[in-house]
Amino acid sequence: MIKLDFEKLGGLVPAVVQDYQTGEVLMLAFMNEEAWRATLSSGQATYYSRSRQTLWVKGQTSGNLQLVKEIRVDCDDDTVLLKVEQLGGAACHTGYKSCFFKQIENGTVKITAKPVFDPEEVYKK
Repeated sequence: MIKLDFEKLGGLVPAVVQDYQTGEVLMLAFMNEEAWRATLSSGQATYYSRSRQTLWVKGQTSGNLQLVKEIRVDCDDDTVLLKVEQLGGAACHTGYKSCFFKQIENGTVKITAKPVFDPEEVYKK
């Protein structure tokens, strides 16, 4: 079993997330050791929320789960690449398929996609 280097970033490693079929980059998140173990054992992408300081299973609230199809680790053992099946169509909490829906063009921001869901409806309290 590979041992990730969680010490370089104070207990976290970045997790780049790609659609396993298209290769599209969906999001970037962070994992602590507990999230890493949970992801490996469950097959569902689990991350560490830096703002809430807790684990979160991607899609647990929205239904937009990520099923892990492949995991790669970089040469320094301090970054992971998750290739996932994105259920529900959206990886971004703002309702977009990818968190990378903003493109810089001629010094301005251009929105390159349409939202898949309305976050106001999905994340009602």
